[in-house]
Amino acid sequence: MSLPFHEKASAKIFERARALKKVMTPAENLLWLNLRNRKTMGYKFRRQHPISNFILDFYCHECKLVIEVDGKIHLVDGNPAYDLLRTKELESFGLRVIRFTNEQVLENMSEVLVEIRKNLTPAPLPGGERNMI
Repeated sequence: MSLPFHEKASAKIFERARALKKVMTPAENLLWLNLRNRKTMGYKFRRQHPISNFILDFYCHECKLVIEVDGKIHLVDGNPAYDLLRTKELESFGLRVIRFTNEQVLENMSEVLVEIRKNLTPAPLPGGERNMI
């Protein structure tokens, strides 16, 4: 399945994504400095990217890779269960989701980047062909 860049995202989701770009967390900002302008293996990433009812922290369309950076709020109330459902829905679109905590990004950026690089493989094209870099 070829997933459009903004699969079924509403105008309200786009508006919220634009607002979130202006108030990124310190961890998101640090990771963005390492992903933007094709700095990681030449792949293009988008930040605060709308897909369906979700806004993804970072997204590489070529690899169908979602990167989420989670703060402590993700550990309270019903958030862990919501995150699991969200991940399953994103995976149903053919996307891969990897998650890091704010602390991992702020304290171990080199390890975070190693893990991201492990997941940067172009998604298969229809008919079994592969994207070429």
